Amino acid sequence: MDRLSILILIPICLAGCTSGPYGPGPLGPAGVVYYDNPALLAGSSPEQVWEHVVDVVDDYFDIAQEIPISEMDVVGRLDTVPLVGATMLEPWRHDSANFDERLESTLQTIRRQAIVHVSRVEQGYLVEVVVLKQLEAVNQPMLATGDASLFRYDDSLTRVVNPETDVPIDECWIPLGRDTALEQRILGQLLAPRAVIPL
Repeated sequence: MDRLSILILIPICLAGCTSGPYGPGPLGPAGVVYYDNPALLAGSSPEQVWEHVVDVVDDYFDIAQEIPISEMDVVGRLDTVPLVGATMLEPWRHDSANFDERLESTLQTIRRQAIVHVSRVEQGYLVEVVVLKQLEAVNQPMLATGDASLFRYDDSLTRVVNPETDVPIDECWIPLGRDTALEQRILGQLLAPRAVIPL
């Protein structure tokens, strides 16, 4: 592909990425509405509330573990599988909540993991959404053609899962804090008027 084709494709990709599922949120443009975290979710049946929470979170992440809230348990917890962030070339994915997050995930390897707590209170259910963001740290460029000894600065051995692909068992990830943009998007979907659980 020649340079002219690349220069033409870049603005088209960027223009296409300024609208779509990560642009306007469920209640209007991104950044207009801010939700409390934890937020109060109305509902009478703990099973219905839990199914609603799982249904919304499942749109963004694969579920790793569930401890559902029930008539006996007043606190529930949901953990998701860490997911590498959506890039500019994946407009159908929703885990990169806005343009800045999507651009960052395109230029670097970012992953996210969600932890959701649901607790029963007198007024309904408190739902806290925590999305943790991490940056991959590699010892050397993945496709480096130079001698590996030029890049080594560690003195530990790394075990390998599959000798054919040389994927290490324990990858290093640098914590980047919480992804509040995605937390707000998930909360907005949980609290959207059309999604309110009947009392």
